[in-house]
Amino acid sequence: GRAPVPPDGGWGWAVVFGAFVSIGFAYAFPKGLAIFFKEIQDFFGTSYSEVAWISSIMLATTYGAGPISSILVNRYGSRPVVMFGGLLCGVGMISAAFCTSILQLYICVGFITGLGLALNLQPSVIIIGKYFLKRRPIANGLAMAGSPVMLCTLAPLNQFLFENFGWRGSFLILGAILLNCCVAGALFRPIGAATASAKTQDALTGKITEDAMEMSSPKNVPMENKIEEGGKDCCEKINQYLDFSLFKHRGFLIYLIGNVLMFLGFFAPIVFLAPYAKHTGIDEYSAAFLLSILAIVDMVARPTTGIIANSKWVRPRIQYFFSFAIAFNGACHLLCPLASSYTGLVVYSSFFGLAFGMVCAMLFETLMDLVGAARFTSAVGLVTIAECCTILLGPPIGGTLIDTFGDYKYMFIKCGAVMVLAGTFLFIMNYYNYCMLAKEEKEKKTKEEDPKSVRTENEGRNNWSKDTTQVGPELEPLREEQEGVKKEINGT
Repeated sequence: GRAPVPPDGGWGWAVVFGAFVSIGFAYAFPKGLAIFFKEIQDFFGTSYSEVAWISSIMLATTYGAGPISSILVNRYGSRPVVMFGGLLCGVGMISAAFCTSILQLYICVGFITGLGLALNLQPSVIIIGKYFLKRRPIANGLAMAGSPVMLCTLAPLNQFLFENFGWRGSFLILGAILLNCCVAGALFRPIGAATASAKTQDALTGKITEDAMEMSSPKNVPMENKIEEGGKDCCEKINQYLDFSLFKHRGFLIYLIGNVLMFLGFFAPIVFLAPYAKHTGIDEYSAAFLLSILAIVDMVARPTTGIIANSKWVRPRIQYFFSFAIAFNGACHLLCPLASSYTGLVVYSSFFGLAFGMVCAMLFETLMDLVGAARFTSAVGLVTIAECCTILLGPPIGGTLIDTFGDYKYMFIKCGAVMVLAGTFLFIMNYYNYCMLAKEEKEKKTKEEDPKSVRTENEGRNNWSKDTTQVGPELEPLREEQEGVKKEINGT
């Protein structure tokens, strides 16, 4: 009943390609929609913060539905979940083309399409961990490179579609494009038949045991015992799909707190990059091209980061590398207000793409490094539902700052400060975690060695007592004295 060994190649590369497409749409699509925000804002007469809720709701749903996606993957496998998610994405965007209010866009684009993207993201990340072990950082880096490739394609494509078909026609075409996620999901072939036979054997064993228990148990069982057993069964079923014992895991908690803080400023700069360029007087195509520049650099950064993270020097301490990437990302945002010309924005987009790619390439690899592949499915679900709150609030807070001060620089400063703080927190706490792990390992070795030393001491004491009881020339006077005392005592 053991799980099959990851092949680290073969059909796994086809799985990486499918994950490349699914992850690409899941991450790039909410950012690519920023091209339509200015026109949707004018069409419905809304503010920056109200339009920003479209991307926020979509991203929050994508992350918040993580536990649902994890449960479905554990129950049905990655392939049907991804195919159903692609269908939801298409339905959501096609429905959005007929919306007549901003609230309807929240539902169609935000909730329905966001849920579909969630069902694409989690299974794609999970199945890579089943197909790869030694080459896992490289496979994750290649799969995560789907996001910049899709963003590089979607940014100019959305601008072209808008100019020729309007935002409604564009949404119809984008809905049809998103149906390709169903094709990507078809590549996620379940790995090995050993798991299925093990499940069948476990089911048969469980059925025989259950029948034997029913035959041997008394007919009249108290209702209280049945209720207690039902409660235990319910808890066991929930814990089977989501391992809540992870909240006792020190490394997992550090990762969770740092990421929740990081996502407060992670997506807002991308959402407002094109509108910021238009605000400074740059034309639409040049503003959209900034996203393409970001995506091109990101495209190179992700696989390169995966190769570096897989090296023998970085992989044992990959958490430090991840902390540096987050702090570097924040530093880019803090320096963005200095870029007043188009050339400055191109430089900012290049460095932002490098930092963004570094973070995304290691986002799931660092989590798998902490909790292991066996608990990774539950860990992803629990992390994403915790992150959805700050993902939901990030862009609207940035939009509120823009509406209040009439300037984009305060939004970039807020995002940069938050991410530098998150990177610093992760670096310090990971150092603490590594020290504690080394201390615990040392104590464990000491405990393993203790029984041997105790046994040696006991053997030494026993040997000493035997030696003292043996008759020898130097102990003969003492022995005679003891016998004399015993005789006197017996005589009295």
